[in-house]
Amino acid sequence: MPLYAWEAIPLEELNPLLARKVIHGVQTTVAQIFLRAGAVVPEHQHRHEQTTLLQSGRIVFFLEGGEVTLVAGSVLNIPPHIPHKVVALEDSVAVDVFSPTRDDWQRGDDAYLRQA
Repeated sequence: MPLYAWEAIPLEELNPLLARKVIHGVQTTVAQIFLRAGAVVPEHQHRHEQTTLLQSGRIVFFLEGGEVTLVAGSVLNIPPHIPHKVVALEDSVAVDVFSPTRDDWQRGDDAYLRQA
């Protein structure tokens, strides 16, 4: 069984306000997401269940006509196929867990994250 350390995982700059570190398992993907204040993850949806744990900062998820603000220690679970958007209100670090594995990220099908 592999053992990982976040400090050993390469940082991938997606755009000037968004970066990530990713670990792909057999059934899950775990990502450490770095959002600078003002970062926007445009509305998107995917087949993956997503659980987001905010480690630090403050972000807002816009989903199903409403919004949910996460602060450090908050955890949000998003079922598959639910459209959602994220805005960072301040510099933030989140850990996202996806099931099944984000094969779209492995293929490079994540252009929506690379927009500034």
